[in-house]
Amino acid sequence: MQDGTLLAAVDLGSNSFRLEIGRLDHGHILRVEYLKETVRQGGGLDEDRNLTPAAMQRGWDCLARFAERLSGFERGHVRAVATQTLREARNREDFIRRGSEILGFPIDVVSGPEEARLIYQGVARLLPQSDERRLVVDIGGRSTELILGQQFTPSAVASYRVGSVAWSARYFADGAFTREAFQAAEIAAQAVLDEAAQAYRSDLWDVAYGSSGTVGAVGSVLAAAGWEEGRITRDGLDWLLDQLLRARHADRVRMEGLKEDRRAVIGGGVSIVRAIFDLLRIDQMTVAQGALRQGALYDLLDREQPGTDLRTATVRALMLRFAVDEAHAECVAQLACRLFAQAAPAGSERAARKLEWAARLHEIGCRISHSDYHRHGAYILDHTDAAGFALPELHRLSLLVLGHRGKVRKLEADLGDAVFALQLMCLRTAIALCHARRTPDVEGLALRLDGNRCTVRSRQGWAAAYPQSAHLLREEAQAWQKTPWEFVAELA
Repeated sequence: MQDGTLLAAVDLGSNSFRLEIGRLDHGHILRVEYLKETVRQGGGLDEDRNLTPAAMQRGWDCLARFAERLSGFERGHVRAVATQTLREARNREDFIRRGSEILGFPIDVVSGPEEARLIYQGVARLLPQSDERRLVVDIGGRSTELILGQQFTPSAVASYRVGSVAWSARYFADGAFTREAFQAAEIAAQAVLDEAAQAYRSDLWDVAYGSSGTVGAVGSVLAAAGWEEGRITRDGLDWLLDQLLRARHADRVRMEGLKEDRRAVIGGGVSIVRAIFDLLRIDQMTVAQGALRQGALYDLLDREQPGTDLRTATVRALMLRFAVDEAHAECVAQLACRLFAQAAPAGSERAARKLEWAARLHEIGCRISHSDYHRHGAYILDHTDAAGFALPELHRLSLLVLGHRGKVRKLEADLGDAVFALQLMCLRTAIALCHARRTPDVEGLALRLDGNRCTVRSRQGWAAAYPQSAHLLREEAQAWQKTPWEFVAELA
């Protein structure tokens, strides 16, 4: 990316949706525009954990307004990230599908640990360079992220299902502020966060930072009341609690620095901040300027620079963890990508990268069992926390791993995607050709795609020289029967 490039991040939070637009300037991203709308999707989950039609519509309406501002942006310059509410929602695919169409860019639902990693990147990028050991706390609408790190590198990340919207609905549902309600909310928050007491204890960090809406709101109220700007202290929290108890009800809270959209969730937010201060023995917390959206912007930048895409490092780590045969995985990956390049349309570089990752990971299930190892591998990818990956990306890899052997019809619902079908054909072809676990002779071998017909052709005499490979490719034609795709092996 060149200096002057515009990048954008959309943060679909449980309380608010945010749009951050920045301009690249010598490795830094400078803010151009920031938009925020209170959507409160976190309060729109029904008893069955489905987003209500009204909550979905509020989200779609906001995305439509963001889409107008993002008109003309390239796909690789925009990242839309959804967090806890959409992780929980059973009908999230309905919202994501329509929301992506409205926004004009794909929406990624990220895992809790991945959200925490992005938050840390956003906070660290906007702090002065320092060797200090940092604790970063981000209290969202339905989740709280805790991160330990130094400079730009997080060393521990965790996400807990406790947030200002959820806690306000549970402990202050009628808006009443009582000492008993705050005590109950703080005790419940500490119960959820209890396992963090040891992992994030005070001797492991030098400075505590808080990011995003809840901490920012608390910091603003305290600063307006005369407390130190950008600092939250225990005394300040005690004072704030006293002010809320005097108001007795959320509707009667009138404090300078508290925005209207925060009044309904300030009770839950303050109770969580107080719980974290007590649990982790925090004396003071610095309000950070960076957050998830800035982390998503810098992640876009990292993905575009060769050798810096965290996902590649994550794939290598998974290969090591599950004792993958690296030489064989490399052979399959190179050949699969070579075949894909012959048939894929222009602009398929991202799809080729995902194919390469799937090829490198296609045998991770062997560590569990050689029987149905493709199913084990798919399960691992669907249920692992993989740094740098959004949940839909991991699911796409899991489908390729699941489909790399056996009948293809089990993926019938996904075969309507032409890019996915071509990725799968190339992966299966490469695995067949690398069956002997050595570099195959593929000189003169070509793969072409015409409509829904995929054809593999060889040079004269190849089939006689490599009868087992030829047999496997002809068998592949049968695997694609009764699907929308035809695989033909024209081997001489």
